[in-house]
Amino acid sequence: MKFPAYPCTKPSGIEWIGDVPETWDVKRTKWSVLGCINGVWGDEPNGVDDVTCVRVADFDRDKFLVVDEPPTLRAIEPNQLKTRHLRKGDLLIEKSGGGEKQLVGCVVSFTHDFKAVCSNFVARLPVLPELPPRFWCYVHAALYAGKLNYPAIKQTTGIQNLDSGAYLDTPAPFPPPLEQRSIAAFLDGETARIDRLVAKKKELIERLKEKRTALISRTVTRGLNPSAPFKSSGIDWLGDIPKHWEVKPVKFVARIGNGSTPNRDNPSYWEDGDYPWLNSSVVNQETITEAEEFVTSLALRECHLPQIKPPAVLIGITGQGRTRGMASTLMFAATINQHIAYLKPYPSCAEVCFLRRVFDMAYLFLRSESDGGGSTKGAITCEQIANLKIPLPSLPEQAAIAAYLDLETAKLDTLVVKVEEAVERLQEYRTALITAAVTGKIDVRKEATL
Repeated sequence: MKFPAYPCTKPSGIEWIGDVPETWDVKRTKWSVLGCINGVWGDEPNGVDDVTCVRVADFDRDKFLVVDEPPTLRAIEPNQLKTRHLRKGDLLIEKSGGGEKQLVGCVVSFTHDFKAVCSNFVARLPVLPELPPRFWCYVHAALYAGKLNYPAIKQTTGIQNLDSGAYLDTPAPFPPPLEQRSIAAFLDGETARIDRLVAKKKELIERLKEKRTALISRTVTRGLNPSAPFKSSGIDWLGDIPKHWEVKPVKFVARIGNGSTPNRDNPSYWEDGDYPWLNSSVVNQETITEAEEFVTSLALRECHLPQIKPPAVLIGITGQGRTRGMASTLMFAATINQHIAYLKPYPSCAEVCFLRRVFDMAYLFLRSESDGGGSTKGAITCEQIANLKIPLPSLPEQAAIAAYLDLETAKLDTLVVKVEEAVERLQEYRTALITAAVTGKIDVRKEATL
C-alpha cells in the first residue's frame, strides 16, 4: 500500500531521521519522558506485600507490550512501591540483558491496571502527560530497529548494560501531540493487520510441518501399496504394518555407538586437526555435509572416537531442547561427541535413507521414553536405540519408500521456505512502516481517521 508524503518538509539535521514535516520539531528523546526510574526485584513473596514484577521475559518484542501471564510475584516494601509502581501507559526499557543476536534496550508499553513494579533489569519511563505513550513506544521501536541504542551499550561481562542517559540523549522526531496520536492510531491498526497476516502464514507453516510428519509416519509404517494386506506389529507406537514386513530391534540391522569430546585443554587433540568432529547441533539439518571443528589423529586414538563412514544416521541423544531425538543423515566421514549416537546399517539388512525416515517418525516416541520409564531423564541411551523395534520391508521396498519420501518432503520443505520468506518480508515491511511513520516520511493523518 502506498501512502502520501507530507507536502512540505525541512531537513532535520539528523541522519536517521532525514527530512521531517515543517511543523515537526527534533529534540532529544529524554524530553518525551519525566525520567528513568530503575526497577526493583524485592524479596520472596510473603502473602502481604506481593505485587507483580515485570521482567524482561515478560516483554512481547513483536507487539511492544507486556505479557501478563503467568505473573511473577515479589514482595515489595511499601516505601519502594510508592516510587516504583507502574502506571498504565508507562514505557518500560530493558536495561540489562541482550545477547549476540538481540541487543539490550527494547522498549514496551505497560497497558495493564493491576498493581506492579518492574524488575531491577528494567526501568520505568513515564511519558509526559500531554504526549501519547503509544507513539513514543513506536519511536523507541524505530530506534531499536535502527540500532540507535548500540552506542549506549556497555558490556564488560557476558551481559549487556544500557546507559540510559546516553540512550535518552538520542535525537528523535517530535510531531505536534495531536499528530502523534494520529500516527499511533494508524500504526496500531496497520501493525495489527500485518500481525494477523503473519499469524495466518505461521499457522500454514505448522500445518505443512504436520503434514510432513504425518506423511513420513504413514509411509514408513504402511508402505506405498495402499491395497497391501496388513497385520498388527505388536507394538503400540507402530500399529499395523504390511503383512510381508518384519519387525526387528535396531541392533539386528545396524551398528550403534556414540562419541566423546576430547579435552579442550589439550592442544595436541585440536591444533591442526584435520578429521571432522561434530556436536549435537548438526542433527537440526536434513543432511550433514560439512564440519566446523576438527580433531587430530592423536585424539581419534586416545579418546576412542569412532570414525564413521558415510552414509550414516546421526541422532541427538541428550538435552531438554528439540535436538534430543532428532535424526539427520551424515554424508561425509566424521566423528561425533557424546551427545550424538550413530547408526551404520548392515548392508544386507537396511538402507540408510529408510532408517533415517524411521527415526524421523520415532522422534516423539523416543523423547517420551527418555523422559521416564526408568531411563536417564532427558537422555536417550544407545541401549534404548539398540532395542527399539522398527518396521523392516525388503531392501528394494526400503529404497522405494525413501526415494518417495525424499521427493515429497522436498516439495513440502520448499513450500515452508516460501512461506517463511513471506513472513520475513511482512516483518521487514512492518519495521519499515513504523520508522517511516514516526519520522514523517508518510502522511497518515487521514488514514488514521478512516
